Amino acid sequence: MSTPPPMISRACATLLGTPARTAERLKTGSRTAVYRARLRDGRSVIVKLYAHTARRNALTEATAIRAAAASVPVPEILGCGTASDEGATALIMSDLGTCTLGTSVRADRIPRSEALKDLGGLLGRLHRAPVARSVPRRPFFDVVSSLTGRCPSELLDQIAPALSLIADTPDTAPTVWRHGDLHFDNVVLSGAQDTRYLVDFTDATPGQRESDVAHALVMTAAHTPWDREALTSRYPLALDNARLSAWVVLITVRCWAHSAPGEDQALWSRRLTGLTHQTPHLFRTRRTERTSR
Repeated sequence: MSTPPPMISRACATLLGTPARTAERLKTGSRTAVYRARLRDGRSVIVKLYAHTARRNALTEATAIRAAAASVPVPEILGCGTASDEGATALIMSDLGTCTLGTSVRADRIPRSEALKDLGGLLGRLHRAPVARSVPRRPFFDVVSSLTGRCPSELLDQIAPALSLIADTPDTAPTVWRHGDLHFDNVVLSGAQDTRYLVDFTDATPGQRESDVAHALVMTAAHTPWDREALTSRYPLALDNARLSAWVVLITVRCWAHSAPGEDQALWSRRLTGLTHQTPHLFRTRRTERTSR
């Protein structure tokens, strides 16, 4: 750890009443940054900073964490609020350590199939957390429109059957707290019993349960039927399998749209091609024009 950046020091002093002595940057995104900070009173905490331009911020993430806490282990919120004159926000949480489900799988301490079952069980518990009517839901139209500037129109036209299936979801379909970014490294193992804690609720919003399960399948590369079965076998709630597959297509396209040119984009292109063979009914078949003889 090194001398903390001014924003970290200010956030800790303002929200906890104790300055940070050292800080280590863990992750940086376009509008967020995460640090592990050591306070002058000896505590180690996780500090997450949101830029003032972020659509979601520390306050919306704190709302999701508090709601999830009713059903699944999550970090303790120690402080939350504005951290700069420009409107940047900070969320300070308990430090659960560095051991994640991902590091355990990569070190062969936990079999991948068991890790997928853990994700399914955690999602099932999270999706039982109560969703207040006052919490905004993101319309599906916004999800699609956010892709129009990144995807060729031909690609969106190709996945029209998948989009149509999702759009036709009845209003009576259950609304749950979606984690929005569940993968092996967003599960921290902590305590003597290696309790599984869900972390990083940056993208958490109310929505369809199938979209959250699909995101976990996509982000863990659970492409095979047995991988999908491993994750869903521990998921205790009813799933619409057709809708789940449609969400897998949409999320794969979204990952392709946000991927970096080169090998990363090629990877997502290969995965999308694989889906055209696994679930051809969710893609529009290109018709070959006939010429008259």
